[in-house]
Amino acid sequence: MRKLFDSIRNLGFRRGPGRIVGGIAGGLAAATGINVWLVRLLVLLSFLLPVVGIGLYLLIWVLTPWQDDSIPLEQVLGGR
Repeated sequence: MRKLFDSIRNLGFRRGPGRIVGGIAGGLAAATGINVWLVRLLVLLSFLLPVVGIGLYLLIWVLTPWQDDSIPLEQVLGGR
């Protein structure tokens, strides 16, 4: 599992520092250079899709590193 979490960290994607809820939209906005409010709107619109919206958001939330490189799923499993 350590290799998986290390490879996720090596992607360079982090939660946005100025976050609302989980910081995923802020991280996506910072990575793509798109306005953060537009990304937040698109994320909210994706919640209208049954599994894709909320399910994908939750999956990304547990796998996306915080600014200090800690990953929520890794912490739950007893790592780092």
